[in-house]
Amino acid sequence: MKKTLTMIAMLSAGLMLAGCANDHVLHTNDGRTIVAQGKPQVDSDTGMITYKDVYGKEQQINRDAIKDMSEVGD
Repeated sequence: MKKTLTMIAMLSAGLMLAGCANDHVLHTNDGRTIVAQGKPQVDSDTGMITYKDVYGKEQQINRDAIKDMSEVGD
């Protein structure tokens, strides 16, 4: 029962993320996948990428840690 509820929650979260417009996906060099709300901002002076995570909290990551960044299309 607990596994079924967990799978339903994960599937629902995935569908919600897939339906968001203007989201971007960042793939890191260490294999993580980050979903950002809106377009991430790159600070060329510091080399940091600033983005909002799926919870709306502002996060930063070093530009050198990002392998690929793409927009999620509808």
